[in-house]
Amino acid sequence: MGNPYDPYGQQPGYGQQQPGYGQQPPAQPGYGQQPGQPGYGQPPAQPGYGQQPPAQPGYGQPPAQPGYGQPPAQPGYGAPPGSPPAQAGYQEVHHHHYGSTGQLAEWGSRAGGYIIDYLIAGAPFFVLYLIGAMLSSSGSGGAAAIGALFVLIGAAVYFGLLLWIIYQEGTTGQSIGKRQMGIRLVSAQTGQPIGFGMAFLRKIAHFLDGLVCYLGFLWPLWDDRKQTFADKVCNTIVVRN
Repeated sequence: MGNPYDPYGQQPGYGQQQPGYGQQPPAQPGYGQQPGQPGYGQPPAQPGYGQQPPAQPGYGQPPAQPGYGQPPAQPGYGAPPGSPPAQAGYQEVHHHHYGSTGQLAEWGSRAGGYIIDYLIAGAPFFVLYLIGAMLSSSGSGGAAAIGALFVLIGAAVYFGLLLWIIYQEGTTGQSIGKRQMGIRLVSAQTGQPIGFGMAFLRKIAHFLDGLVCYLGFLWPLWDDRKQTFADKVCNTIVVRN
């Protein structure tokens, strides 16, 4: 005769005690359940006396941060992406194009640098031209030939120094005169030196500045970008260092 307390009809083993009167038999795991798991419809085991439940984040506390080396969480499907980085505003572009201080050179600084450059290029020519003129006026044929040679040498020195000044302006933005006055010639579009070719073209375009009573050289006095006619043709500006 089977034990009524044994759902499987098994008899207690040797030495095992039978449940006393009024006592419930030990719970047997249900079909398909593993030992130690709660049965169907039974609540999970609660923590024992003195044990703390798993900590939940309090109200207003930030969620846990990702560990070292872990990438940040990506936005879920349909979530708007983060704001793109701010675009450079007009002031930043203006600042980039107009040099480190963002200030255009004044007319007095430009005129001072121009005078210094042409004194450097013109002074040797002027000295050699005077010597040649004095020799040519002596009356002798040999002296006149030597005088003409001095004039040619002076002209060659002048154009050589002028090309060197243009090269310095185009590659570095500063000739000796501009360096002494603390100003720099740059492209109005990129803010960088314009190169030898464009600087040479700008020097030729100064012809427009002197075409009508040298009005183009005075134009920076009231122009909003302080440009001469040559600057407008070549899209250049002169800025302070």
